[in-house]
Amino acid sequence: MSQRMSSLTQSGHSQTDDQCPLSGAKRTRDDVLDNVTLYWLTNTAISSARLYWDTSHNLTGGFFDARGIKIPVAVSAFAEEIYQAPKSWAEKAYPKLIHYNRFPKGTHFAAWEQTELFVSEMRASFKSLRG
Repeated sequence: MSQRMSSLTQSGHSQTDDQCPLSGAKRTRDDVLDNVTLYWLTNTAISSARLYWDTSHNLTGGFFDARGIKIPVAVSAFAEEIYQAPKSWAEKAYPKLIHYNRFPKGTHFAAWEQTELFVSEMRASFKSLRG
């Protein structure tokens, strides 16, 4: 982990040092450390990578196969994401889909690049679950 962190935070050695093409924001070493710290302190690095691991070890299904998730789910499809899940797929994959939205900008790192938009979307996504 420390070797990976070192490579992420050394200027010029990672795409995270580049300027974001959509927002124009430059990610600094502190930004990268903040992001990694969030995963570390909340103990969510493993769960956030699980989909990738499951897919590489699941010989019967592909990355985008519907998995029948049964908990409430919200999907936000950002324009520059590698794959923008169509609403029809999301409804099949997530029987308890509570929110779906598409955006004209944003990438896989929308939380970083489109912070205000992302926060607004998170609030809208789970508004129906708040008491």
